[in-house]
Amino acid sequence: MSNQNETLIGQALTINELAAYQSGSVVSRTLIDKKIGTLTLFAFDQGQGLSEHAAPYDAFVQVLDGSAAITIAGKVQQVDAGQMIIMPANVPHSLRAEKPFKMLLVMIRA
Repeated sequence: MSNQNETLIGQALTINELAAYQSGSVVSRTLIDKKIGTLTLFAFDQGQGLSEHAAPYDAFVQVLDGSAAITIAGKVQQVDAGQMIIMPANVPHSLRAEKPFKMLLVMIRA
């Protein structure tokens, strides 16, 4: 864990305040990076996204703010603040911000 993230340990924090929106950009902040998995916060400006790719591990996405179109194996799901979706290992997926949105990505490497 980076020195910057060591200040997060043992603190009550508001997750939406840990990554700010930036115009025309995708902002990410890794909160935990361990051999067994990662916890990463993302902030996407409207229209931004991640192109189709596959990962060798299952991933859990919780939308914290806004809304995204998340495509898994060609099927589009609208995922809004307060909702979550699981992306299975080795299955192509992508996402696009319908409006600015933040998400928490949990990747399990086991």
